[in-house]
Amino acid sequence: MEAEIQRPSWDNYFMNIANEVAKRSTCERAQVGAVIVKEKRILTTGYNGSPRGLPHCSEVGCLMDNGHCVRTLHAEQNAIIQAALHGIITEGATIYVTHQPCFLCAKMIINAGLIRIVYDKEYPDDRSRDFLEQAGVELTLLI
Repeated sequence: MEAEIQRPSWDNYFMNIANEVAKRSTCERAQVGAVIVKEKRILTTGYNGSPRGLPHCSEVGCLMDNGHCVRTLHAEQNAIIQAALHGIITEGATIYVTHQPCFLCAKMIINAGLIRIVYDKEYPDDRSRDFLEQAGVELTLLI
């Protein structure tokens, strides 16, 4: 008798992909990856990196402001921008992201119509959590 194949759950499957996407990050301070999924299909991916055509942190160093690197766009921002750039509708989708979204990304996620966020690393931002809760966006820590 053959051993039963152990398949990852859908959440684990897409989070594994988000962690792989994070490896493309060009900022050494944080490597973050995001995958937007609808109906078990990947719509877009994103990682934190500099705007198109501009030098990356890995090339010229981080641009620090108030303890944060501001040279890069966040992974969630890049995933949402890719959808907009290619005319992909994100309404009703889930975003898998390696870190809990910050306040700015939470607002973008809300306006992009995403309804669920799955993440596996905490980020201390209570405003983000509060806005997401008010907007009815499900926030799930993958354990």
